[in-house]
Amino acid sequence: MNIRNIDHLTLTVSDIERSVRWYHEVFDLPIIEFDDGRRGVKIGKQKLNFQQSDEPHLPVAKHPTVGAADFAIIATDPLANILSHLTNYAVEIIDGPLPKQGALGNMTSIYVRDPDENLIEIGKYDK
Repeated sequence: MNIRNIDHLTLTVSDIERSVRWYHEVFDLPIIEFDDGRRGVKIGKQKLNFQQSDEPHLPVAKHPTVGAADFAIIATDPLANILSHLTNYAVEIIDGPLPKQGALGNMTSIYVRDPDENLIEIGKYDK
């Protein structure tokens, strides 16, 4: 098998519209619609899908759980701008900035939580 990329991830959330709005506003991600009205956001060449906990989209993970995700996204803005932007949206910084090792090398990361308490690492690669 020649697998080289991730196409999408699906988050189980308590309120799809709240999640779509939050990811769109806080991370400036474009909203997309697909498969007869499902909603998600575009992240680079990938997408983040949302499914409601009480109405999961089949097939589904064995135990779809709200707030169980832990993933990293990559930003290109200066770190000061990222911190300022998160502050403007009243997003609490859980940890960071911290030096981390990403898939492509050294980066500096900040950790936040979305409205469902998923942990999101915002990484900026060191040049």
